[in-house]
Amino acid sequence: MKIAILSDIHGNMTALNSVLEDIKKNQCDKIFFLGDYALAGPEPVVTVDCCMNLFKENNVEMIQGNTDKMIAEYSNDLYNTLKNAGAPIMANALKDDVKILSNSQKDFLKNLPATKLLEEGNIKILLVHGSPRRNNEDILPTTPLNDVEEMVKDCDTDIILCGHTHIPCGFQTTNRKTVVNVGSVGRPFTEEPKSCYLIIEINNGEFSLEHKFVKYDNQKASEILSKRGFEGAEKLSQVLINPTERHF
Repeated sequence: MKIAILSDIHGNMTALNSVLEDIKKNQCDKIFFLGDYALAGPEPVVTVDCCMNLFKENNVEMIQGNTDKMIAEYSNDLYNTLKNAGAPIMANALKDDVKILSNSQKDFLKNLPATKLLEEGNIKILLVHGSPRRNNEDILPTTPLNDVEEMVKDCDTDIILCGHTHIPCGFQTTNRKTVVNVGSVGRPFTEEPKSCYLIIEINNGEFSLEHKFVKYDNQKASEILSKRGFEGAEKLSQVLINPTERHF
């Protein structure tokens, strides 16, 4: 069995299409999504529509990301908090996303579970967005192993899959838990800004994992994002070409 795990699409339909094509080429049996489907991307409306259609398939699982929760629970207070926390462009993007997404799309994001525990081929897999403790907690390549072990100490599972940071990495804990950040489809923060996702292959109770890097037309996606119209969209669009800062 092959399972593809995707996270942090951020409204980048161009990137998602390329990754879905790659998943088909790799003949994956199932697809798991770890959240952040819309915020601050080139095409949040069509991307969420695509995800809603995929969600109807029997071989697809989805959970909620921290920005999906922000969209679902948007308020002026949340906008001001984000703006005053040093992320004015993200605050503007959030406000615009809430305006253009339909009520049914926002309900879809609102009703996704925060985490999900699955069992595939006798392997227990926990889906989270940030960490098992919080949807906005970072698991980075530089995170000390002791900190990662503290985050997952209460998890009765073989594999913990996360996203949120947009940077792929992996850890093996001292009690044999595998923790993997699957990277980002729609706003990668790797040196070469290719979409990244993970493939898990399970055979006879054993598993192997591989990060897959997929080239997509990031110039096209950047141009679409630059024309979104909210203040700072043009600056944010450049992150798809040359990743610098994670938040603005």
